[in-house]
Amino acid sequence: MLVGLSIGVGGRAEESLAELARLAETAGAAIVGTLVQRRDRPDSATFLGKGKAGEVRDTVRGQGADTVIVDEELSPGQLRNLEEICGCKVIDRTALILDIFAQHAHSSEGKLQVELAQLQYLLPRLRGWGESMSRLGGGIGTRGPGETKIEVDRRRIKTRITKVKKDLKTVARVREVKRAERERSRIPSVALVGYTNAGKSTILNALTDAGVLVQDQLFSTLDPTTRRLHLPDGRTITLTDTVGFVRKLPHALVEAFRSTLEETVRADLIVHVVDGSAEVPEHQYASVREVLGEIGSAAVPELLVVNKIDLLDAAGRSMLGRVFRNAVLVSAATGEGTAELLAALVARVPVPEIDVDLLIPYERGDLLSALHSSGAVLSQEHRGDGTLVRARLRPDEAGKLEGFRAPEVTGGA
Repeated sequence: MLVGLSIGVGGRAEESLAELARLAETAGAAIVGTLVQRRDRPDSATFLGKGKAGEVRDTVRGQGADTVIVDEELSPGQLRNLEEICGCKVIDRTALILDIFAQHAHSSEGKLQVELAQLQYLLPRLRGWGESMSRLGGGIGTRGPGETKIEVDRRRIKTRITKVKKDLKTVARVREVKRAERERSRIPSVALVGYTNAGKSTILNALTDAGVLVQDQLFSTLDPTTRRLHLPDGRTITLTDTVGFVRKLPHALVEAFRSTLEETVRADLIVHVVDGSAEVPEHQYASVREVLGEIGSAAVPELLVVNKIDLLDAAGRSMLGRVFRNAVLVSAATGEGTAELLAALVARVPVPEIDVDLLIPYERGDLLSALHSSGAVLSQEHRGDGTLVRARLRPDEAGKLEGFRAPEVTGGA
């Protein structure tokens, strides 16, 4: 059974509850009923209040439900009190998302990240979860380290958290080495971000033949995949598919996946994929922008791509064009809009800089000053005929200074 709380936000509670239903189905649950309560604030003891909690208990008994899923993160006390009133297992939105991540993590890094998030979530809830989890012995919310760590004390869990963090740092260093190699090669990097199930993996496959798993479910892929893409203008970029987002993405997951999400922080361009067939796509867009701000990617240039337009009629497409101005409308499934997307990438991906050797005459100190002001100077040497400067410039900038190329490197740099 699903339970949500509406606090002066109109239909957003129902919208969030509909997403919770999809999350629950992804985790393997069969939904037997939903309940939304409207109140000014959550009850500190039972989240819903004793009266409404009693109503949930009666519905659970009448429907034969064995689990209540609450569309917020509960405190340990709220969790314990609701279980006592309802007489069944209670899990919150965070535990549900962690459970789905535990199912879908396949790489060693992904598994470590999920385990870290689960342990950090479990630590303050040992007392509240111990009885129910040992009683029920499995199911949604108990996969991963949850069901194997219930009997251990806080000290041992903290020790395990320290070990997982250490292992993740080792994996992150490997990722950093690979990222540094790409940066040294000066290949621009583009990160695909967006709401879960918006079609990021489908777009990656369509552009690069990456062969990434594509399923019509939330969080079908967690492990980032990076592929090279040759643009129509002859340049090469790297395209990275990142983990999808949802509303109220658990903070523990954001922290645990920070090293993976840093691909977006270091990217030259973010391709933000929006599900055009979503009921309110602008809400999904806002949720993703919120997480990007949290991880420090808000300032990275963004190319907005609205996917799944094959599911829309002309009126729907027109509406999306008004809501998301300057967005590229595509259907990754049919290929429609792919040429426009590639053209947009050509226009938006920054041209990699090149190193050039320039001989600046002493009377052109203005040029030397401008190069220093832009931070382009890598080294300089004063000679009899002028200042020999090695500078890092865009090809168009270097072209403007072609007449100042140092004689020994004229014709190549």
